Amino acid sequence: MTNYREILRLKSLGYSQRSIASGAKASRNTVCEVLKNAEQMNLAWPLDDDVTNADLEKLFYPKRKAAGSSYAELNYDYIHKELSKKGVTLTLLWQEYCERAYANGEIPYMSTQFGDKYRRWARVTKATMRVTHKPGDTMQVDWAGGTIPYYDSVTGEQYKAYLFVAALPCSCYLYVEACTDMKQENWLMCHIHAYEYFGGVTRVLVPDNLKTGVTANTRYETQLNESYRELAEYYGTAIVPARVRKPQDKGLVERSVGFSTTWITAALREYKFFSFAEVKQAVAERLELINTKSFQKRPGCRRDAFLSEEKEFMLPLPKRPYEPSVWKQQTVGNDYLISDGLNKYSVPFDLIGEQVQIRLTKDLVEVYFKGCRMTSHKRLEKYSIQPVVKSEHMPSNHREYLNCNADEFKQWAATVGKSAKEVVDRFLTSGSIPEQGYKACVSLTKLSKRYGKKKLENACERMLAFSSSPSIRTITTLLKNNKDPEKPLKRADNSNKYGITRGAAYWRKAGGEK
Repeated sequence: MTNYREILRLKSLGYSQRSIASGAKASRNTVCEVLKNAEQMNLAWPLDDDVTNADLEKLFYPKRKAAGSSYAELNYDYIHKELSKKGVTLTLLWQEYCERAYANGEIPYMSTQFGDKYRRWARVTKATMRVTHKPGDTMQVDWAGGTIPYYDSVTGEQYKAYLFVAALPCSCYLYVEACTDMKQENWLMCHIHAYEYFGGVTRVLVPDNLKTGVTANTRYETQLNESYRELAEYYGTAIVPARVRKPQDKGLVERSVGFSTTWITAALREYKFFSFAEVKQAVAERLELINTKSFQKRPGCRRDAFLSEEKEFMLPLPKRPYEPSVWKQQTVGNDYLISDGLNKYSVPFDLIGEQVQIRLTKDLVEVYFKGCRMTSHKRLEKYSIQPVVKSEHMPSNHREYLNCNADEFKQWAATVGKSAKEVVDRFLTSGSIPEQGYKACVSLTKLSKRYGKKKLENACERMLAFSSSPSIRTITTLLKNNKDPEKPLKRADNSNKYGITRGAAYWRKAGGEK
């Protein structure tokens, strides 16, 4: 058998084909043909020790069969291509191989031999990329280390733009976006934009252990940030963070970060940007150049590889994009208010002193207690001095105080009667401002609860019959002394204008008669 290993070894040392033919005891035509096949397969010395000349012969001449051998040969290229498809395994391909071999009257290799032969072929040809990463299976994400400076066009103050990088390991397709910071809201939005850019969702999402995504990652458990977990649940993907201090778990995105630093950050180093919008546009343009740049060692580009190998295997996008939310914990104060960082919103007063979870979206504020949603508010866009308060969240005495206004008093008095409404109107107009009559109106409502609206209306009517300036004290006295609301008011006899009620006979008796 031709010593293929020796031919490749002597070639690596720089010998001529004539010298190689002499050293390997082979013809110059054989040496030329072997070196040509090795170059086409990108195969070079050194080789693994377990790669034999027989293996190399099968690799260089797949159609050549050993004498007396009736075993069915493996189609390595076909196996390699099929393994890149979702759900395809070596066991399935071996069963199909056996069926074809029996149909052709040949003997198939056993499953262990089948696997060993394929893995050796893959190791020799360095064809490991598609085997390691299934198409549409994983998206790796990270922040790039470099930043892009931009300046305020008026003040000249310098700011930094940060780069978010998402990579699909199978096709090496990239998504890069510029952000003003690396906080949670931008982190979530970049994931949404990446899925929209790819036109689908991967089965697995591999981030680093940054706090905006992973709260804790120990050898026993992984605790995800609630907002990040919610996003993954919405898109139907699973978050599998890289192991702590193990960047090889997301090796492609690590290389992509360096690649982006070179072809985006470094390429734009001479540009001076005067707005973040300019930075974002420049990064988007450079991203298109990266994804359409031809590969060095294989035909096509990242976009071609994505469209032909990976696009069809990705999960579909939801009908509507996810609305990012931010979760925070807060203890409810005595004013039964919580804050979104800008404005305050009410919660049920019986939650005072309890710790609640607050979910913030662009348009909504939701409050949860022990997993149950207690209330929600429409989120205000601008700062407001007054808190957003729902009346049902207030204690009863607070609600009553809140209802202390002229319109409410008038509406209530109209339900009692004409006289009560007139009394309330006089209370509200007796002072220089209506608020000075609020106390009397509140007392009047309390009398209504105690004696009833009918008795109060009659008392107000009798009050107005002899006075144009009603008072709570007088109305209270009338209600206490007059049990029958239909009984006419007793008026004092004012015939004696001096107020003397004793007659002359009394004083006559008091003066001398005993």
